[in-house]
Amino acid sequence: MLDASVRKLIDPPLNALGQSLAQRGFTANTVTIVGLGLGLLAAASIANGAFFLGLVLLLASRLADGLDGAVARATQRTDFGGYLDIACDFLFYGAIPLAFVFAAPNDNAVAGAFLLAAFYFNGTSFLGYAILAEKHGHQTQAQGQKSLYYSNGLLEGTETIIFFVLLCLFPTAFAYLAWGFGILCGLTATLRIIAAHRIYSNISTT
Repeated sequence: MLDASVRKLIDPPLNALGQSLAQRGFTANTVTIVGLGLGLLAAASIANGAFFLGLVLLLASRLADGLDGAVARATQRTDFGGYLDIACDFLFYGAIPLAFVFAAPNDNAVAGAFLLAAFYFNGTSFLGYAILAEKHGHQTQAQGQKSLYYSNGLLEGTETIIFFVLLCLFPTAFAYLAWGFGILCGLTATLRIIAAHRIYSNISTT
């Protein structure tokens, strides 16, 4: 819900930094892998109870996630780059809740499992919608230039990062936050399916 507004603020500095990195020989795929590595280090830190370190690494990871697209725009955008980016994003999004489960399994396991199931449902609705949009030639740049069609919703990348930050700041509240965010993820996916039904149910398959 916030991504389109946030992109207007962060894209200019990201594009400038991405241009600088591209001039120094960095590729978009390299930045994507670095971002994933930082994200997995954040998860490892959280799993071992180092929540502040996890927060710092998490934010660094998301900075890299924003920079890979900026580097790609400054050099060459490829379909594989977009594919790699979304695959790394989904691994990161799954690793952080799992880390909180490892940090306190007795308190967080059930809520963490529910949250991961909600992420799975929401992610499937997102990718399925992107396939339909691509098939029918629908495009949007509301979230910036992307290799996939980014359908909007109640919860998008910005809200998820805010949620992860809150988890790191208040780790003992993980279960309550996870249940609430998981419910909103389910609602986001459901609304996306309703939107897909409204747009695509009367379009025959070719």
